[in-house]
Amino acid sequence: MNRLQGRAAIVTGAGRGIGKAIVERLAAEGAQVAALDMNLADAQASGAALAIQCNVADSASVAAAVAQARAAFGRLDIAVSNAGIGQAAKDGSEQFYGAMAQRNAELAEKGSSDVIVDQLIHMEDEGWAAVLAVNINGPFFVAREFARVLAKDGNPGSIITISSTSAQSGEGSPHYVTSKAAVIGLTRQLARELAPRKIRVNAVAPGPTNTPIMQGIPDDWIKSMEASVPLGRMADPSEVAAAVAFLASDDASFVTGSVLVANGGSYNF
Repeated sequence: MNRLQGRAAIVTGAGRGIGKAIVERLAAEGAQVAALDMNLADAQASGAALAIQCNVADSASVAAAVAQARAAFGRLDIAVSNAGIGQAAKDGSEQFYGAMAQRNAELAEKGSSDVIVDQLIHMEDEGWAAVLAVNINGPFFVAREFARVLAKDGNPGSIITISSTSAQSGEGSPHYVTSKAAVIGLTRQLARELAPRKIRVNAVAPGPTNTPIMQGIPDDWIKSMEASVPLGRMADPSEVAAAVAFLASDDASFVTGSVLVANGGSYNF
């Protein structure tokens, strides 16, 4: 299909995982794609028409990247805010996973455990702020710069954010869950505000997906997550990318302010 022929897109966090799959899918649909990533080599390896080093937590970096993509393509039509992190230094992850491993070992050995697995009491300000800077500020900065370009050009467009089903279930780390819930709120507000400019704004909320962000999670937890999914597995990044491509296309021309859930039935969002 060539649903995006003649259009230009930017994708953040485009170097690996879901972001790389989104770049590949949008390009396959006919779009010119700029891959934005902290790691320029990863962005270049994505196969995108244009690779740009970008820190989405830095508004100046985002503004420069969006301007570079606009100058290269002569237009912008699609913005995908995919960049996100699940852990940061001083966020209590080490204590959390350590306690989980201890509890699981005790459960396996004697069938019970008094170990409390928590993260909040170990999380320092820096750890909390680092995740929110990428996962909340990033989508805001991208949407703002993209909307400024489209307002100046007088063109319609589509913004797609990447949330998570954890935003509804509450399962996960305090900073990650909070950030992904905030993304949905931002998406719905922007959908209302930008509708008069013919800019649609939607979110995709994946469930467990086989991406590099999962590499820091213990194997037994991964197996538990897979077992909780009615379809019996994690999503492949290409399946999330397919949802993004739909929302970016004219097939979703009357869809805005929506959250498209791709979670294998693991949670009734």
